[in-house]
Amino acid sequence: MELDDAVVALFALAHPGRLEVFRTIVRAGPGGMPAGDVAKAIKAPANTTSTHLSILTGAGLLSAYRQGRSIIYSAQLPHLSSLAAYLLEDCAQGAPEAYSQLTRLPTGKKPA
Repeated sequence: MELDDAVVALFALAHPGRLEVFRTIVRAGPGGMPAGDVAKAIKAPANTTSTHLSILTGAGLLSAYRQGRSIIYSAQLPHLSSLAAYLLEDCAQGAPEAYSQLTRLPTGKKPA
């Protein structure tokens, strides 16, 4: 991943509404979720949800396909994984002790 790609993905996730959209779609699983169901799940207007979906899709974090009258969105977890790997490697900058600390963070817990 390049710096510009990382910045776009981080920008897309750096909004509470977009992060909630992304989390909702990730939880829906690999089959994804129709846009209308996403809006209902996050209790947001359709136009706001549509904007969030568009930004996340443009950042490569979601993909979309048409199924009848619905557009189904699914998470692109390999892209998120690439972003996480990029951040770990970029932040560590070749310092093994920093990389070791970053990769040992407990799941679901914030660093002290």
